Amino acid sequence: MKYIVVLKYGEIVLKGLNRSHFESLLMKRVRAVLKSLPGNYELINSQSTLIIRGDGNADMKAAFERAKKVFGVVSVCIGYECEKDIEAIKSVVRLKAKELLDGAKTFKCTAKRSDKAFPYISPQICDICGGEVLETVKSIKVDVINPEEVLTIEIRDKFAFIHAGGEKGAGGMPTGSNGRGMLLISGGIDSPVAGYMMAKRGIKLDCIYFETPPYTGDAAREKVESLVKTLAGFTGSIYFSSVPITAIQQEIAEKCPERLWTILLRRFMMKIAERHALKVGCGALITGESLGQVASQTLEAINCTGSAVGIPVFRPCIGLDKEEIVTLSRKIDTFELSTLPYDDCCVLFTPRHPKLTPELSEVEDAESKLDVESLIEKALEQRTVKRIEGD
Repeated sequence: MKYIVVLKYGEIVLKGLNRSHFESLLMKRVRAVLKSLPGNYELINSQSTLIIRGDGNADMKAAFERAKKVFGVVSVCIGYECEKDIEAIKSVVRLKAKELLDGAKTFKCTAKRSDKAFPYISPQICDICGGEVLETVKSIKVDVINPEEVLTIEIRDKFAFIHAGGEKGAGGMPTGSNGRGMLLISGGIDSPVAGYMMAKRGIKLDCIYFETPPYTGDAAREKVESLVKTLAGFTGSIYFSSVPITAIQQEIAEKCPERLWTILLRRFMMKIAERHALKVGCGALITGESLGQVASQTLEAINCTGSAVGIPVFRPCIGLDKEEIVTLSRKIDTFELSTLPYDDCCVLFTPRHPKLTPELSEVEDAESKLDVESLIEKALEQRTVKRIEGD
């Protein structure tokens, strides 16, 4: 009998002839999160299930917790592996039923018999194992309609395993299965949530941050780096680029109408992010914009900023209200960091009366007063890049 962690994956099973590619990416990510744990681990892929085995030094509880954050995994539970023999299965149930059912008052058994040569059919396996549970856990009752817990017995070609309970996984698609995207990240609540949402759909994240020294200092950047570190806990390492844009803001403030400062700055951010994204192999930009939330996120304003670039711009928060975004930020543990009181460049040089419905022609006319290419090049020359690992 071996203690194991059982991972189930979801929509990967719908990928047809490409399924093996997605499974390979999922296994690569699971191996990566286990790498820094003590002990040695073996990963078995079998019929929409990944099984983590560990040696005597393995920290299986930590493996369980880390597996929950892997995109592509829909559920994680503990279990026990044994020989493909009914007596061995009964022995595991007798010894581990109380632990696996974890105080439940009602239960039912399910059996999945992929090896059709096994001499007992699924209903018989359920009857036998259910009887063992009732003999072992005196306080529990059977409820096949609405049980508090389900004990599952799975019969595979070379072994059997028993598991119950478990927790919901991160879901989505494996990291990197849908390319790379450049997240425009700030110290706010929305952009980390946007990054998480796109990472859940298989995007491998890079992050770019805009700062305005000396108006923003190290504390503001370190806050954003902490947010990136939290995201990297889900995705693996992330390349984080920091770009100073003080000179751009000063040029805009000197030469352009105040009501357009925010839109013009956003267009520069998009252009710089696109330039950097294409250089490092990202095929899209990702922003935390939510329609109508602030002056720069009206329909007209988004049209003006989006038209500044030629690659796709993903805005996963666009239809969410603030409460929904905050709920997600709490779920992924970025809310407390995001609400630390450090200003970033978006709140500096803020116009007193920003235009809510800017016209693209008006914005482009104001932009023509600036040496756009030179300003972009100088900003990119000063960028710094570092690799940030997750916890």
